Amino acid sequence: MRILALADKESKNYWDYYQPGKLEGIDIIISCGDLDPRFLSFLATFTHAPVLYVHGNHDDKYERIPPDGCISIEDRIYLYEGVRILGLGGSMKYKPGAHQYTDRQMDMRVRKLRGQLWKHKGFDILVTHSPAYEVGDGEDLPHRGFSAFRTLLDKYSPKYFLHGHVHMTYGREYKRHRTYKDTLIINPYESYVFEYETEYDNEFEKIKKREENSK
Repeated sequence: MRILALADKESKNYWDYYQPGKLEGIDIIISCGDLDPRFLSFLATFTHAPVLYVHGNHDDKYERIPPDGCISIEDRIYLYEGVRILGLGGSMKYKPGAHQYTDRQMDMRVRKLRGQLWKHKGFDILVTHSPAYEVGDGEDLPHRGFSAFRTLLDKYSPKYFLHGHVHMTYGREYKRHRTYKDTLIINPYESYVFEYETEYDNEFEKIKKREENSK
């Protein structure tokens, strides 16, 4: 399964400079938030692949301009070709506004998922906007990660965790890849294409060893 993941900045490659065929071979598109809804609608018109999304903290405009042809996976497990994809958007609450949550509010969202998690026996991909607490997050409140996400990783050990919010342009400490226990974490800032099984098999051990050697 070939996945195009997106976050935080509209990719010119898939919008301004788009040419027919660029999405050929993509099985599913996943947005981790803070993207123009018209960009997601644009992608949906040029592919038969489902375009899934969660909200970023700057996505209040989705109420007025919904991403047509796209599927919100907020607070649900979306099943595609046997792969279980769990979506939880938003950031830590740091000012009045939509799609912002306290740690307690995010904990409540996760608790409400217990029935779905039991039914599907866990999940394979966690899709969020914010990172997990102390796993590649920032020290400032707006970019602090949620402890509930770390709990989900500990309990269900998904293959992948996709998130944005901490932009790779912020500095070298914000990486495209990192690992947490048995999970491969990808920050798809702008855009990132990967093969669901192959990427995990090829990259996980390599990245894990690199992280251990850098300690």
